[in-house]
Amino acid sequence: MIKQVNTKLAMAFGLSAFLLTGCANTATNTQKGVGIGAVVGALIGKGTGDNDKSRYAWGAVVGAIAGGAIGQYMDKQEKEFRDELADSGVEVVRDGDNLKLLMPGNITFETGKANISSSFYPVLNDVALVINKYEKTTLQVVGHTDNVGSDSQNQLLSEYRASAVKGYLTEHGVDNRRVSTLGMGEYQPAASNDTDSGRQKNRRVELTIMPLQS
Repeated sequence: MIKQVNTKLAMAFGLSAFLLTGCANTATNTQKGVGIGAVVGALIGKGTGDNDKSRYAWGAVVGAIAGGAIGQYMDKQEKEFRDELADSGVEVVRDGDNLKLLMPGNITFETGKANISSSFYPVLNDVALVINKYEKTTLQVVGHTDNVGSDSQNQLLSEYRASAVKGYLTEHGVDNRRVSTLGMGEYQPAASNDTDSGRQKNRRVELTIMPLQS
């Protein structure tokens, strides 16, 4: 599997370099990073299939939501997330039938560390509380880093951060089969890495909650 992921990464960097050729003089570092991250994420996601396996395993246990009821099911879950996470700094984003929880870097991780900051515990407690009420969904946790350190170190660090969040959620009642993880390293920045505040925003995790559809 590691060999496959490394191959995917090599393909991703090659394709990203090709896509960015010709616009290097005008694109910002953040824009370049976002472009590379999008390609890397797509290729790694297809290469591992972890999220599909997770959804299949959990779906076999609890079953799917009938098509017409999906919107209402996710509406209720979205409202509970917004209520529970109000004033936490977490952004709740609706993306079709999926929900995204964007965790701010100032409450998640310190530079170079995958240990969950104590200020992040209450947020994850609230996330677990809502997720456990809506069992017909699965969750993907994606870890990110700033650009301090080497590419390979940041890739591993992002994976460790995603795994740390998964571990915390499962310790608080979320079934392991519902959660998949992915590390994006430094290649999908939310802000410029040229400033302390920008790097702080990039030390983050993003959670996507997806309904089990029939």
